[in-house]
Amino acid sequence: MVNKLMDPIGKLMGLRYKSHPWHGVDIGPRSPEVLTCYIEMVPTDTVKYEVDKKSGYLKLDRPQKYSNVVPALYGFIPQTFSSDKVAEFCNEKTGRTDIQGDGDPIDICVLTEKEITHGDIIVDARPIGGFRMIDGNEADDKIVAVLFNDTVYSQYKDISELPDMVRLRLQHYFLTYKDLPGQESNVEIRHTYGVEEAHEVIRRSLVDYTNKFENLDSFLASV
Repeated sequence: MVNKLMDPIGKLMGLRYKSHPWHGVDIGPRSPEVLTCYIEMVPTDTVKYEVDKKSGYLKLDRPQKYSNVVPALYGFIPQTFSSDKVAEFCNEKTGRTDIQGDGDPIDICVLTEKEITHGDIIVDARPIGGFRMIDGNEADDKIVAVLFNDTVYSQYKDISELPDMVRLRLQHYFLTYKDLPGQESNVEIRHTYGVEEAHEVIRRSLVDYTNKFENLDSFLASV
């Protein structure tokens, strides 16, 4: 009875209130092959935007200290979380034992030939691979995807098929976007992996999310 009542109520609430982009956006029934993603930043942004985890609103995180700009649409995969399962996979692939999840949703960059002028939007994207990035001792995977049905980039099925310059530009951004003047970066990309490993990272992050927020549905049903 609760589920029957909550479905129309949930739809009405969604019309009146903005859904939280991390918890309230469904990644879609075709996951992990096709995902609904939330975009925070676009290539024309000269400051870094990030979703405020409590309110769900897009906030200014920091001005970019250098002239590098994100070379693709950049955001995260809703209802994912980097914790034990993601860290376990990263340790397995790197031979380390000390890596932990970074406690954030999984980041994603989406390639498209279209000029999209602002973030705070959702898009459908198809993962083609990713970068196994480690920040100190934290797993900070970056999934690389193409905009679903994009005129140019939809031809690419795996990150290995991308032109070298596109892949290198993405790598350079992720290795430098946290740089601060006078401070040494502790970020490294250990591997570039293909579509199958990207799918596995996403699957594990969905499990980590469920384990972290397993009582979220019960809480929402009670309010």
